Amino acid sequence: MTKVVYPGTFDPITKGHLDILVRAAQVFDQVTLLVLSNLQKKSLFSLEERVRLAKSAIEESDAPSNIMVDSYEGVTVHYLEEHGIRLIIRGLRAVSDYEYEIQLFLANKYLNNQVETVLMPTSLRYQFVSSSLVKEMVSFGLDVSEFVTPTVERALKEKLEVKQ
Repeated sequence: MTKVVYPGTFDPITKGHLDILVRAAQVFDQVTLLVLSNLQKKSLFSLEERVRLAKSAIEESDAPSNIMVDSYEGVTVHYLEEHGIRLIIRGLRAVSDYEYEIQLFLANKYLNNQVETVLMPTSLRYQFVSSSLVKEMVSFGLDVSEFVTPTVERALKEKLEVKQ
């Protein structure tokens, strides 16, 4: 059984993330969306809220049943080692993502030479979508329904205190 982990902060999960997740689920036997705690980023949502939103978004998207959600407050490679997984999948929106992803790949290889990373380009319609962009759009009262599921949109409006 081929298992892969899709790690990220997912603050919040977007349809761009779901695009990668669903496509990965068509290639691999089991895909774990791993919601991480990132000390370098100030998250809008708590780890628990991000897990809940990810689960809701996956349900709302009619995603395949071979997707699970987990969370971790450590280094991704350590999670992989604890769960006997060797593959990481990462999405690429644009060429600008490539340099960062190669940096992560090399760091993960340094930590565990058995870990491999698969880079999957995001579908064209979501290449410009990021969690940061969605949060900014919501804060200005703009419609983000094309970029996030209804539950995520409501949660963003509540958290950012935008009138619905």
